Amino acid sequence: MTSTFVAEFIGTFILILLGCGVNANVTLEKTYGHGSGWIVITTGWAFAVFSAVAIAGPYSGAHINPAVSIGLAAAGEFPWAEVPAYVLAQVLGAMLGAFFVWLTHRDHFNQTADPGAQLGVFSTGPAIANRGLNILSEAIGTFVLVFTVLYFTDATLTEPETTIGLGSLGALPVALLVWGIGLSLGGTTGYAINPARDLGPRIIHALVPISGKGASGWGYSWVPIAGPVLGALVAAGLYLVLG
Repeated sequence: MTSTFVAEFIGTFILILLGCGVNANVTLEKTYGHGSGWIVITTGWAFAVFSAVAIAGPYSGAHINPAVSIGLAAAGEFPWAEVPAYVLAQVLGAMLGAFFVWLTHRDHFNQTADPGAQLGVFSTGPAIANRGLNILSEAIGTFVLVFTVLYFTDATLTEPETTIGLGSLGALPVALLVWGIGLSLGGTTGYAINPARDLGPRIIHALVPISGKGASGWGYSWVPIAGPVLGALVAAGLYLVLG
């Protein structure tokens, strides 16, 4: 359990460091990437997922997402008893990653007058506020993530049976999956599809000093928790039904 906890912690730390890092690069004033747009953000998050899964995969399975841990447990593919430790590691790793994004971009945060843009580096929010549809968007995105992950397998040769592994490149399918979700489904809510990805950085936003910082958006914060968990449970249920 120690090695899996550390792996989930470090994996989620890398995920958020690079993921919220690309948010900062695109959003904050006077960065070289300022204003470079949605394609850069979704690509940066895909690379963040690749890096995190490549690091944590051999040790913990690289859930790096409470919704994935809950979905796998609900599908009978992961012990429920280990879910709390995984979730704790994921949230703490996300907090540390977000802290380092703030630390390295402090001057740029203070040069950015829009508190919404500052918050958007850390956490997600709806393009149009409609709680029902916002939850649905998060649930559908996470459903695609978890349902697809449940069907990821290594190719094999028969006679004799031999697994054709890709080593660290095994992280590539997950990265491409998250990239596709971001490009196709992410424009409505910013596609948290991961409660730790939103909650951990939101906590850090509330704690760190930023010039002109506004509220941390706690009234919305339950959506990127409830939506992904709901989507993960639906994915697990369908997986069990399909057998």
